[in-house]
Amino acid sequence: MRLKVAALLVVVGAACVSASPAAPPAFDGARAYEHLRQLVALGPRPAGSPAAASTRAYIKAELTRLGLESREQAFVAATPIGPIAMANVSARIPGTGRGRLVIGGHYDTKLFREFPFVGANDGGSSTAVLIELARALKGRTGLPTIELLFLDGEESTGEWQGTDHTYGSRHYVEAARKDGSLHDIRAFILVDMVGDRDLVIKRESRSTPWLTDAIWKAAQRLHHPEFSDESTPIEDDHLNFLDAGVPAVDLIDLEYYTRTGALAWHTRADTLDNVSARSLEIVGAVILEALPDIAAHDSH
Repeated sequence: MRLKVAALLVVVGAACVSASPAAPPAFDGARAYEHLRQLVALGPRPAGSPAAASTRAYIKAELTRLGLESREQAFVAATPIGPIAMANVSARIPGTGRGRLVIGGHYDTKLFREFPFVGANDGGSSTAVLIELARALKGRTGLPTIELLFLDGEESTGEWQGTDHTYGSRHYVEAARKDGSLHDIRAFILVDMVGDRDLVIKRESRSTPWLTDAIWKAAQRLHHPEFSDESTPIEDDHLNFLDAGVPAVDLIDLEYYTRTGALAWHTRADTLDNVSARSLEIVGAVILEALPDIAAHDSH
């Protein structure tokens, strides 16, 4: 009789273990790198180009594969070289509570006529991280709605000056202000150039302090010194959100060089051999670790 009872307890215990909820998937740097490889294979992807349209198609196909519905926000941007058709892409992962957290990055690459610029880090890394975040975030509980935002037109058509840059984020913020949804955004996390093999992400000095602190504390818990306590000002898509009163932070490594020490940023050297799956995974893992604290912060 004792043997039967013991056997029954083992069966019941095993059933309880199997019935326990599975841990949410971790961010996989190898998966993100594969997305990056596919994007780079499309070649240069400046706003308005056929390759930019192919990039959007790739993003939407991957979101659909994950069971997420994507939305395309098309607009025509007035640029110094004439009107350019652009489009942001977004998808929402439903959550609980009020409002939404937006995690964004740009997918376009800078227009260079002198050489083919494939933008592995600058445009590719942010897009790859966002697609892999979609997979890692699905099924997670205890978070508000997360909007993944793929921005077009971050790059300037010439020199970065005036309003010749950040077209996609500016349009998104203006549209959100008009339709009344801007107030629903609890925070904006921007990823841009996060694939550098020698990753060092400094605190962007104009980013919202509490939001920056939440991410850097998450990096400390995960023992990632790649998130440096040095600070530097960066002009990027997050400024349009900050100007609209939305808490925002920019995660970017602008000091981007090849293994031989040559500049890789905005050069033909921004290629796959100067980025790494590990850097992508570090950034993705830190964002996931920080989200509960960010969600718990009442900024309103």
